[in-house]
Amino acid sequence: MEIIMENNYQNEERYYKARKRVEEIKGFHGHLIAFTVVNAGVFVINILTSPNYLWFDYWFYWQLLIWAIGVVFHGMIVFNYMPFLGKDWENQKISEFMEKEKQSKNTWL
Repeated sequence: MEIIMENNYQNEERYYKARKRVEEIKGFHGHLIAFTVVNAGVFVINILTSPNYLWFDYWFYWQLLIWAIGVVFHGMIVFNYMPFLGKDWENQKISEFMEKEKQSKNTWL
């Protein structure tokens, strides 16, 4: 009976983790679609309002660049590609803090 409950708990936990992961990926795709649609619209507005100054109208490029950086970081987080402060770093820090707490409790006893 205990094994069945454990398996159900593990399956439920895996389900919620998988569901959370799908929601993260959907959020990124929504962000990417919004980025593409909005910037295409802004580009068209930029062409229609100032066709002679397309390459000199800097506001469009700045907002495109800033938002693109945001999309790139969002993608890096969602797809677990963080060359700095990634999952390995998190696990290492968690282990380090747990070890420090364990040692500090041992010194007070």
